[in-house]
Amino acid sequence: QEQLVESGGGLVQPGGSLRLSCAPSGSMFNIIVMGWYRQAPGKQRELVATITRGDSTNYADSVKGRFTISRDNAKNSVYLQMNSLKPEDTAIYYCKITTIRRDYWGQGTQVTVSS
Repeated sequence: QEQLVESGGGLVQPGGSLRLSCAPSGSMFNIIVMGWYRQAPGKQRELVATITRGDSTNYADSVKGRFTISRDNAKNSVYLQMNSLKPEDTAIYYCKITTIRRDYWGQGTQVTVSS
Protein backbone atom coordinates (compact mmCIF):
# COMPACT_ATOMS: atom_id res chain seq x y z
CA GLN A 1 0.00 0.00 0.00
CA GLU A 2 1.21 3.46 -0.88
CA GLN A 3 2.74 5.40 1.98
CA LEU A 4 3.75 9.01 2.47
CA VAL A 5 7.20 9.66 3.90
CA GLU A 6 7.67 12.88 5.84
CA SER A 7 10.85 14.53 7.08
CA GLY A 8 12.15 17.81 8.41
CA GLY A 9 10.59 18.13 11.84
CA GLY A 10 12.55 18.90 14.97
CA LEU A 11 13.22 21.32 17.78
CA VAL A 12 13.70 24.99 16.95
CA GLN A 13 13.82 28.20 18.92
CA PRO A 14 11.11 30.84 18.54
CA GLY A 15 11.75 32.89 15.43
CA GLY A 16 13.54 30.02 13.75
CA SER A 17 12.73 28.11 10.56
CA LEU A 18 12.09 24.54 9.49
CA ARG A 19 11.27 22.93 6.15
CA LEU A 20 9.04 19.88 6.02
CA SER A 21 9.05 17.47 3.09
CA CYS A 22 6.62 14.75 2.06
CA ALA A 23 6.69 12.29 -0.82
CA PRO A 24 5.04 8.98 -1.67
CA SER A 25 7.16 5.86 -1.21
CA GLY A 26 6.25 4.82 -4.76
CA SER A 27 4.39 6.07 -7.80
CA MET A 28 1.21 8.05 -7.30
CA PHE A 29 -1.16 9.23 -10.01
CA ASN A 30 -4.00 11.68 -10.47
CA ILE A 31 -3.12 13.89 -7.53
CA ILE A 32 -5.67 16.64 -6.98
CA VAL A 33 -4.60 18.41 -3.80
CA MET A 34 -1.59 18.21 -1.48
CA GLY A 35 -1.55 19.71 1.97
CA TRP A 36 -0.26 19.94 5.50
CA TYR A 37 -2.25 19.59 8.71
CA ARG A 38 -1.20 19.71 12.34
CA GLN A 39 -2.42 18.47 15.69
CA ALA A 40 -1.32 19.96 18.98
CA PRO A 41 -1.75 18.08 22.27
CA GLY A 42 -5.35 18.12 23.40
CA LYS A 43 -6.55 19.78 20.20
CA GLN A 44 -8.18 18.64 16.98
CA ARG A 45 -6.24 18.24 13.78
CA GLU A 46 -6.36 21.45 11.77
CA LEU A 47 -5.52 22.53 8.25
CA VAL A 48 -2.26 24.43 7.84
CA ALA A 49 -1.96 24.84 4.06
CA THR A 50 -3.01 23.22 0.80
CA ILE A 51 -1.88 23.46 -2.82
CA THR A 52 -3.76 22.27 -5.89
CA ARG A 53 -2.54 20.88 -9.20
CA GLY A 54 -2.89 24.38 -10.56
CA ASP A 55 -0.74 25.75 -7.74
CA SER A 56 -3.59 27.53 -5.99
CA THR A 57 -2.74 27.79 -2.32
CA ASN A 58 -4.74 28.16 0.86
CA TYR A 59 -3.42 28.92 4.33
CA ALA A 60 -4.75 28.98 7.85
CA ASP A 61 -4.94 32.55 9.11
CA SER A 62 -2.52 31.72 11.90
CA VAL A 63 0.31 30.90 9.46
CA LYS A 64 -0.28 33.39 6.65
CA GLY A 65 2.85 35.36 5.88
CA ARG A 66 5.06 32.92 7.78
CA PHE A 67 4.56 29.54 6.08
CA THR A 68 4.86 28.70 2.39
CA ILE A 69 3.61 25.52 0.76
CA SER A 70 5.10 24.32 -2.51
CA ARG A 71 5.13 21.17 -4.63
CA ASP A 72 7.35 19.35 -7.10
CA ASN A 73 5.08 17.64 -9.59
CA ALA A 74 7.87 15.53 -11.05
CA LYS A 75 8.53 13.99 -7.65
CA ASN A 76 4.94 14.16 -6.37
CA SER A 77 6.42 15.94 -3.37
CA VAL A 78 5.03 18.67 -1.18
CA TYR A 79 6.98 21.00 1.08
CA LEU A 80 6.21 23.40 3.90
CA GLN A 81 8.67 26.20 4.60
CA MET A 82 8.00 27.50 8.09
CA ASN A 83 9.56 30.81 9.13
CA SER A 84 9.18 32.99 12.21
CA LEU A 85 8.07 29.97 14.19
CA LYS A 86 6.16 30.50 17.42
CA PRO A 87 5.64 28.22 20.44
CA GLU A 88 2.00 27.84 19.40
CA ASP A 89 3.17 26.19 16.17
CA THR A 90 4.27 23.21 18.24
CA ALA A 91 2.39 20.15 16.97
CA ILE A 92 2.63 16.97 14.99
CA TYR A 93 2.51 17.90 11.32
CA TYR A 94 0.88 15.54 8.82
CA CYS A 95 0.96 15.69 5.06
CA LYS A 96 -2.07 14.64 3.05
CA ILE A 97 -2.34 13.84 -0.64
CA THR A 98 -5.74 13.57 -2.27
CA THR A 99 -6.04 11.64 -5.51
CA ILE A 100 -9.15 10.88 -7.56
CA ARG A 101 -9.33 7.54 -5.72
CA ARG A 102 -8.64 8.39 -2.06
CA ASP A 103 -6.79 10.36 0.56
CA TYR A 104 -3.33 9.41 1.79
CA TRP A 105 -1.85 10.56 5.11
CA GLY A 106 1.71 10.67 6.33
CA GLN A 107 2.78 9.27 9.67
CA GLY A 108 3.39 12.72 11.13
CA THR A 109 6.51 14.61 12.10
CA GLN A 110 6.97 16.45 15.38
CA VAL A 111 7.69 20.17 15.34
CA THR A 112 8.60 21.73 18.68
CA VAL A 113 9.18 25.44 19.06
CA SER A 114 10.79 26.23 22.38
CA SER A 115 13.63 28.18 23.89
